[in-house]
Amino acid sequence: HALSTLMIFCLIRLHRVSVWQPPRPSISHLQAISDRQTLMVSWLVNHSGLVGDVYEIQIGRAENHTIIYSRNVSLLSLDSGEYTWTWTSDLPLECVDHSVRIRRLYNQSASSPWSSWRTNEGVQAEAKTQMFPSQRVLIEGTSAMFCCVPPRGLDITNITFDNEQHTLISVGAGVKAITVVNLTIPNRPIKGLTLSCRDSTGEKSRIWNYVSFPPQKPKDLSCVTTDMTAVYCTWDSGREQHLHELNKQTITLHIENSDRAPINCKPSSCIFPAVQQLEEYNIRVVVKDPLGEETESHSFNISDRVRPVVEWDRVSLGVMDTTVSWIVQGKLTRPNLLCQVTTDPGSTTELSCNSVRGPCTAKLEPLLPSTRYFTRVRCSVNGRLWGEWTQPIPFTTCPLVTLDVWRKIKEQSDSNSRQVSLLWTPHVSGSAATANIQGYLVQWSQDGQNWTEWKDGGQTQAEVSIGPGLCDFSVQAVLRTSCTVTFTAHITIPQTEDGGIRPVEKRFSSGTASGFNLSWEGQDSTTCGYTVEWCILGNAVPCTLRWMKVPEGSNTLFLPANFKAGCRYTFSIYGCTENGHRLLETQTGYSQELSEFQSTSSSVTLEWRYDVDDPAHPAFTTGYLVTVQEVTSGTQLDLFNVTVAESQRKSVTIDGLQQNQEYAFSVSALTKEGPGQPASITVRTGTNYSAHLAKILTPILLVLCCTILLCPQRKTLKWLKGIFVYPAGMNIKIPELDSFLHQLYMVMPLNIYIFCPQRFKKVPLKKLPWQNPS
Repeated sequence: HALSTLMIFCLIRLHRVSVWQPPRPSISHLQAISDRQTLMVSWLVNHSGLVGDVYEIQIGRAENHTIIYSRNVSLLSLDSGEYTWTWTSDLPLECVDHSVRIRRLYNQSASSPWSSWRTNEGVQAEAKTQMFPSQRVLIEGTSAMFCCVPPRGLDITNITFDNEQHTLISVGAGVKAITVVNLTIPNRPIKGLTLSCRDSTGEKSRIWNYVSFPPQKPKDLSCVTTDMTAVYCTWDSGREQHLHELNKQTITLHIENSDRAPINCKPSSCIFPAVQQLEEYNIRVVVKDPLGEETESHSFNISDRVRPVVEWDRVSLGVMDTTVSWIVQGKLTRPNLLCQVTTDPGSTTELSCNSVRGPCTAKLEPLLPSTRYFTRVRCSVNGRLWGEWTQPIPFTTCPLVTLDVWRKIKEQSDSNSRQVSLLWTPHVSGSAATANIQGYLVQWSQDGQNWTEWKDGGQTQAEVSIGPGLCDFSVQAVLRTSCTVTFTAHITIPQTEDGGIRPVEKRFSSGTASGFNLSWEGQDSTTCGYTVEWCILGNAVPCTLRWMKVPEGSNTLFLPANFKAGCRYTFSIYGCTENGHRLLETQTGYSQELSEFQSTSSSVTLEWRYDVDDPAHPAFTTGYLVTVQEVTSGTQLDLFNVTVAESQRKSVTIDGLQQNQEYAFSVSALTKEGPGQPASITVRTGTNYSAHLAKILTPILLVLCCTILLCPQRKTLKWLKGIFVYPAGMNIKIPELDSFLHQLYMVMPLNIYIFCPQRFKKVPLKKLPWQNPS
């Protein structure tokens, strides 16, 4: 009885266990993603009080469901619903059928029945072999399987990848595959690799696949704004894709803390409008392509990421400085900017700028006149993050123009009128020429009235009639360049003096070959220095006036050697006061005093004076005619004429004359109608004593030589010595020179000065033949 009872209990227990077996699961959905070689398996999960579920999953390949993969999956969630599991195949899903089944496990002792197989069917080739993968981008450095699916009833006999044959793997009925490890990108423009299959009939098929690299994670992500209205983000995109790359990427930027839609970006940069009222930005950059996805996040405060953009406004040129101005683009909320301006060659200037009120300005100094420079600028909001430098712009400073102004006053017969010749000399710095001066604006004022006169750039003189009172003059140089700088010189004409102290008149000894050294008594009334005035041709008329300024405190001046010897010069020294220049003294002298006549035994030099600009002349002077006549026994014999073709040349040297001979010279001014009234003078040439001495010494030397050769007796030598020894107490001298002959003839309108020879005792010489110089 006890035994029967135990048997009944065991049968009941076994029945309860079999009844408690987990139910058969069911695959609700199977989806294949071919380009990723992925199967997505979904089934319903009903926990029904169980603490945890474990499912066993098996993957079968081909028609016979050869198990190629098996795995247990634990589901810890207590929620009921549909669960999805993903599996990636190493073989393309198109090659053969891939089937999935699942079952439920409990405590590793009880399991549910297997679900039915759920199959994703492979491709069935019809008339031509199919190859997989095809036209797909594969990941560089990975391994991949390739398959060839022949038409039904055929087999694959050969597979090559990029012209390299591989070992065949059988994966189904007639279907063969190969495995290629470490895929590399080919070094050719098209980054494609060929897959070739040959079937049992010998027919060959070919397809292309491509190799590329997966997305690169963005590095050094940063964002800036130039105007607080747009944000510009950049990053290092890493490895660049090839030109003909088929692995097209999409880059998007997401503003995580706003509802703004993703922004499409370029490979390494992105720009998007700033979000109103948003200071702190949390962004994420996503790089995605068929091979994968990479992201990078970044946070920033837009107020700290301002890099102002600067635009040049204008450049105002100066001589020793230049003013530049620029505009900061955009609507920046901060009024005070910090900007840096560079000058090349030069230095960097840093200054604050209030851009709200208009352009920023800076003065570049010190600079050199007539010099080319380059300048550029950049700005910052906080002094840490600087905007980009502008492109350097060139500019050339204005030339330094100084005007040396002087005047010549001529009193008129009318005591209420004076004629003022205003003179000025421009000096331009550097390589700039006076041709850069367009003209001069001459202005003067007297007794409350103002006048203005324009002079072209080539003029340096103005004739003005003024009254007896104080008169202020100014001369302003106007340049042809874009420089707006003005160069002005002032001078004051004093009022007419009634009597007063007469200027001191001095005569000083001759100057030196290097020039004149002038000195004068200093005047306490002089407050702005001195001016020394003289004429280029001395006291001759017309006078080309020259002057030189001497600074206050100095009463000496050295004038370098630009003076003609034998010409008298008068220097007028003026003292400068606030009421004009007053004549203090005059000094007269020669740089080198000369005798009044110059000649040789065969030539005479003539000089004359003639005012070619005298308006009283009936015609223009074109030159001069010099007539030479020989004076013999009171009669004059015409020899030849010499023509001077330049009206400004007023001297000539007559060569080829006989020594100790009297000649008559006459000079006439020439016009195109002929010569005018001549001025004449008579001169006697000098004697050539060196020729006489040679005639005397020649026979004596011949006699001496013969005597030495024919009579080599000692007593003979003593006899010759006695001949050539001066008697005791006797001193032989060269003949004394007569006094200079000074002859001066003045016949208007020509004045002739003749340089006459010294007269010696007459020695007859053979007459020389005359040549006509004309």
